[in-house]
Amino acid sequence: MVWNTFVEGDNLDVLPTLERAFGKVDLIYTDPPYNTGNEFAYRDDIRGVAGGTRHEAWVAMMRPRLAAARALLADRGAIFVSIDDNEAAYLRLLMDEVFGEPNFLAQVVVNLNPKGRQLGRGFATSHEYLLVYARDARQTVLDASSPDTVVASDFPLVDARGRHYRHLPLRNTNKKFNPVTARTLHFPVYGDPESGLVLTRPFEGGQEIVPVFGDGTPAVWRWSAPLIDERGADLVCRVVRGKNGERLDVFQKDWLHRDGGRRKKLRTIWLAEEVGSTDTAVAELKELVGHVFESPKPTGLVRRILATMPDDALVLDFFAGSGTTGHAVALANAEDGGTRRCLSVNSAEPTRVGSNARNAGLLTVADITRARLRAVAERFGGGLDERVHVSPVD
Repeated sequence: MVWNTFVEGDNLDVLPTLERAFGKVDLIYTDPPYNTGNEFAYRDDIRGVAGGTRHEAWVAMMRPRLAAARALLADRGAIFVSIDDNEAAYLRLLMDEVFGEPNFLAQVVVNLNPKGRQLGRGFATSHEYLLVYARDARQTVLDASSPDTVVASDFPLVDARGRHYRHLPLRNTNKKFNPVTARTLHFPVYGDPESGLVLTRPFEGGQEIVPVFGDGTPAVWRWSAPLIDERGADLVCRVVRGKNGERLDVFQKDWLHRDGGRRKKLRTIWLAEEVGSTDTAVAELKELVGHVFESPKPTGLVRRILATMPDDALVLDFFAGSGTTGHAVALANAEDGGTRRCLSVNSAEPTRVGSNARNAGLLTVADITRARLRAVAERFGGGLDERVHVSPVD
């Protein structure tokens, strides 16, 4: 199985051809042009927005590409799109239009430049964004959690076997859940604060406990009576002090698992120390093919995205740039034995005369993508399938 496939060509032409060859894709990550003032290097006829703003021209360029990407995305899939402040507002509206507002999952702030951009006037910008949408929020398999965000210090208690855990209230702390809305979960249990034992039936030394909020109003348990009977060893009775004085309450022993199964929800701010920065991204690319691309994305960012999906996902990046996504897929597969595959698409946009890339003999941005993915295949395995899509004659 080949991990990486690279297709050179205009993504608007290439996207409709991919399903027949590869099937639906599970995950899309892409990093489109940020509309910073340069002309768009794509063949679109956008004369219909002549006289309009650059925002309108950018949206006109992106709309058909996102529509083609949506058509290629599996029902279980999701798309992540990087963007900065130049077009973040317009992209959010465009994604709502193409993917539907109910399929919006998150707008993540990514701290790619911890020092902030010191050139120019105003604030030292240190972040970009990731817009995340599902193809169908009801069917997506995206898991917005990670074992990497689990912090051992959050589990300060240790049992006799050396296992770490913390106490979580068995009472549901959300007041939307109460004896009116969840009446079957309001019932007495019996606990002994000396031994910690909790049962659903009376026993010697046990005292009746009903769930209440801190202000004494009735609450409900998070577990049913059968589950309490089944997992009683994971519960403990304790004395707590509330507004009305001391009372008994029941807590769950929430274990820190060492088998990698423990996950924690991802926050919507991703720090450079977690996912890498523009500096680390430049260093990664430089090690493989040289300093030949401005502002690449770090593989750590894409690997965090990959970790939200199954390890057999078919991944697509249709603005492949320097090839970060294909590189990240190879790193993830090499680490965990996954069978992810990545389709990278990039156009033969000329590199700038006098640039490091041009001086290195890389005449187009597609040449940069290809060179990196070749180096990745040589170093990490997985192979590389190289293709060139010939655009139709106008």
